[in-house]
Amino acid sequence: MHADLSRSTFRPERHYSAVIAQQGRVQLDADANEQTAIELHRARTLAADLIGRHGGPRDAAGFRIQYVGGKHDIDTLNIHGGRYYVDGILCDADRPAPGVPVPDEDAADDDAEAVVPPAFWTYWDQPDGFRDPEKPGDRLPSPAQAPFVVYLSVWERAVTAAEDPALREVALGSAMPDTAARSKVVWQVLPLTLAALGVEEADPTKEQVSAKFLQWARDQSAPSANLAARAQRPDHADEDPCLVKPDARYRGPENQLYRVEVHAGGPAADATFKWSRENGSVVFPVDELDGTWVRLASLGQDDKLDLDVGDQVEFTDTAYASRLEALPLLRVEELDLPGRRVRLSAEPEPGVGRLPHLHPFLRRWDHQAGPKRKGRTSGLRDGAIRVEEGEWLPLEDGVEVYFAKGGSYRTGDHWIIPARTATGSVEWPVNDARKPLLRAPAGIARHFAPLALVKGEDAPVDLRLAFTTLAHSIPAADEAALAAEALAAEEESTAEAVDAPSNPRSQTTAEAEAAAEGDK
Repeated sequence: MHADLSRSTFRPERHYSAVIAQQGRVQLDADANEQTAIELHRARTLAADLIGRHGGPRDAAGFRIQYVGGKHDIDTLNIHGGRYYVDGILCDADRPAPGVPVPDEDAADDDAEAVVPPAFWTYWDQPDGFRDPEKPGDRLPSPAQAPFVVYLSVWERAVTAAEDPALREVALGSAMPDTAARSKVVWQVLPLTLAALGVEEADPTKEQVSAKFLQWARDQSAPSANLAARAQRPDHADEDPCLVKPDARYRGPENQLYRVEVHAGGPAADATFKWSRENGSVVFPVDELDGTWVRLASLGQDDKLDLDVGDQVEFTDTAYASRLEALPLLRVEELDLPGRRVRLSAEPEPGVGRLPHLHPFLRRWDHQAGPKRKGRTSGLRDGAIRVEEGEWLPLEDGVEVYFAKGGSYRTGDHWIIPARTATGSVEWPVNDARKPLLRAPAGIARHFAPLALVKGEDAPVDLRLAFTTLAHSIPAADEAALAAEALAAEEESTAEAVDAPSNPRSQTTAEAEAAAEGDK
């Protein structure tokens, strides 16, 4: 999550069930966020245990797919509403109904009614897909040439006030920072060829496709890159001013939360990464783009969270943040403080940040060059650092990272490294010999579910699963049940009579009868 955090403390292997606040203690964001993570983990684990890897309620299952061939237009898919669960994560495909505006006072009664959008999403306007018809890679395969699978991709990302201005409380004023961020479930309906699944049959069955997809999803979900981190006292530490402890390995003057994030994915030879000492949370909403000049809503709150010449920035928007596609990082070349403008080293990519409703913004990254080795600084590729496996790479202030050999990298995967001045080190798991352990990325967790097999213009083969509710109505008693109850009551009464004494009269009654016989 690109958010201004102190650290992330949730570890499912520790099996904590709750965060317990203590009186008179300092309240930290990490504690509140861990409680949220515990509840979310428990709810999603329970849902996955009951439902399985994916499924929807039988009477309200969402994401029914309808293929619409483009005889006069481009091919598309209709995505019908409802709910669906993928690995316990709820995905809602219902399309919100448009609001009704107040009519103009001078509008005639016979004016044409406003055009109402369809009640379902389509492949091209799905809320988090941001597919572009101008990009050949975004277009649907032709089922006339080969069948293809439609699947659901699900993951989560953070949203701040830079992307959703409604999150900001305007009563606090523009000089105050935003408050809490949000975690958003992103679902995307995407196509996948049978060749990518490894299906060799010309006309595969539903079961064959589902089995191949399960194996493909497992391969895609499993991270294959590992990283370790440490704090190593630099050789020039004795030359530093006495702002930190002389024996400290981490030489930074402040606590930081380092984020190491894969920029361009692929094998190590092609992969790059970027890093931030603020967890990638330093962002600047963009008001206007004019060539290489960008006018910002603000230049930052202070000299720690502002922009400076030489900074590497990522010019992006909501669409590309959801597409998880690496864009070239740009360098800040010039600042115009009175005009809140910065000049970048190149014009941003075409189609990025040009639409205001997609909320374009700059994200600052804190590397300015590659790591130094033997007195030489390695160059950057598209503004990011090349991945070098099998050796320690210095970031800054003694913080170093190590990429394990043989990794395969995915854009957006990241590791979080808290650095603390109190210990003069970083918080990272180690073994008994104090050697740092390799860890898989902290995110992004990717989840997949098959939806349909499109073979042509006919209705697609539905690959979804459905479940029924656990609760049922209490059935009314029928004649047979009533007869059985009456028979049981009669048998119970007979059994009580057999067990009763032969002379049920009380002693008082017997004495009264004997006295009456004597009087006669």
